[in-house]
Amino acid sequence: MTTRKKVAFAAPQAALDIASRLRGAGHTAYFCGGAVRDAIMGKTPKDYDIATSATPDRIEALFDKTIPVGRAFGVMLVEGGDGVFYETAAFRSDGRYIDGRRPEEVAFSRPEEDAKRRDFTLNALFYDPETGTVIDYVGGLEDISRRLLRTVGDARERFAEDRLRLLRAVRFAARTGFEIESGAWAAIGEMAAQSALVSPERIAAELEGMLTGGASRASFDLLKRSGMLFHVLPEVEALAGVEQPPDFHPEGDVWEHTLLLLEELDAARSGRPIPPDRSAFGDVDAARGMTGGDFTAEEYVAGVLECRERMGEALRLALPWAALLHDIGKPGAFSVSDRIRFNNHDQEGAALAGETLRRLRRPRRLVETVADLIGRHMHFANLRRMRTGKLRHWLADPSFPAHLELHRLDCMASHRMLANWQFGLTRWRTELATPPPREPLIGGKDLLALGMRPGPGVGALLRAIDDARLEGEVTDREGALEMALRLIRRGAPS
Repeated sequence: MTTRKKVAFAAPQAALDIASRLRGAGHTAYFCGGAVRDAIMGKTPKDYDIATSATPDRIEALFDKTIPVGRAFGVMLVEGGDGVFYETAAFRSDGRYIDGRRPEEVAFSRPEEDAKRRDFTLNALFYDPETGTVIDYVGGLEDISRRLLRTVGDARERFAEDRLRLLRAVRFAARTGFEIESGAWAAIGEMAAQSALVSPERIAAELEGMLTGGASRASFDLLKRSGMLFHVLPEVEALAGVEQPPDFHPEGDVWEHTLLLLEELDAARSGRPIPPDRSAFGDVDAARGMTGGDFTAEEYVAGVLECRERMGEALRLALPWAALLHDIGKPGAFSVSDRIRFNNHDQEGAALAGETLRRLRRPRRLVETVADLIGRHMHFANLRRMRTGKLRHWLADPSFPAHLELHRLDCMASHRMLANWQFGLTRWRTELATPPPREPLIGGKDLLALGMRPGPGVGALLRAIDDARLEGEVTDREGALEMALRLIRRGAPS
């Protein structure tokens, strides 16, 4: 049964013009997928895809600039008048799926057949810009009103066609807050192991969508309850049941700590971080900054948002991965002496996170950045004791706002002792306001002229002199040369 409903839908004029030209040439042209779903749910769509009765050849003939990104499947990109490329695909029905990803063959067809080959009913809706109505062939409108995520047709068949849909079900359910229909949920549990058969790149893309979509806690909670977490991220599954010392982690085991951290991540990403209520938590170790801090709620929110604003796109992606993986070294480092301890879990975690991300075929830069965030996330315990030079070098590192934010998330998901966060934020702001350092006082040639032999020791000695300058021990070239000569005579490494 086909349902039609009037819905407000504000597409870019360039996208409307593409649909209009297709109609003018005698073809049906509807908006489809996520744009229709989001409009119905009162959200601003990110993409505006078009489904049409025109074949790829006809699309190519009608528009000046097209890109055949999936001609065999009827998918073309069409450049609109705004310079944006809009996905424009022919209505199709799919043949047999043989590899758990793609149909063996496709046939260009009608919109009702196109709807039936899609994954979930909320993604199988069309919007007719000529009549201003949504066209529903599969019950998607009712499912949205019931806040239900349901597959189009038999759940096991849909998941078998493309195993990535198992992960997409979790992401969509978490993002929308919808309940996964009981039959689909049962199928996901039965087929959980098949999620690991998806290519690493596609798994990673779905996981990144979960981490950055604003519902990361709900996503990973569903992943674990469905059984898929064990298959796609066994390193994270292993966190469940790993006990922690209650003085530092009153929240529970490492898994619960990670979920709470993801919840804090979601709140910060939304631009609405919630200031902590620290009344239930006492000071743990004042000498190491393990106290609550004395910031106001307004100062707290401003600090969180400032850190996020200072992060570039690369850090904004690395931070969620680091948040998820920051404690994966704990299961292997677990020991009990005077209390539960996780000695060197930061270094073990950094190495394991690198292995995990490489398995998922993430870019090298992302792998290195995440490993660095995890490998240094315990440094804040000794932040106040760092030598000035070492601290200033870290504060000046472009990645420092991400380090600071990971530390805050870690604290908020456990003891909530934020004095070190406040100290780091204050010192970081001071460093940002300090004029950048001048050119190095001396260079490698100067050290060689003083009699030092070439080798890695040259760089180490130059860093020591730069630290001394940051700490105020040397202020000019003459003082730097004197320090260098003194250290060389003492046997600086060569």
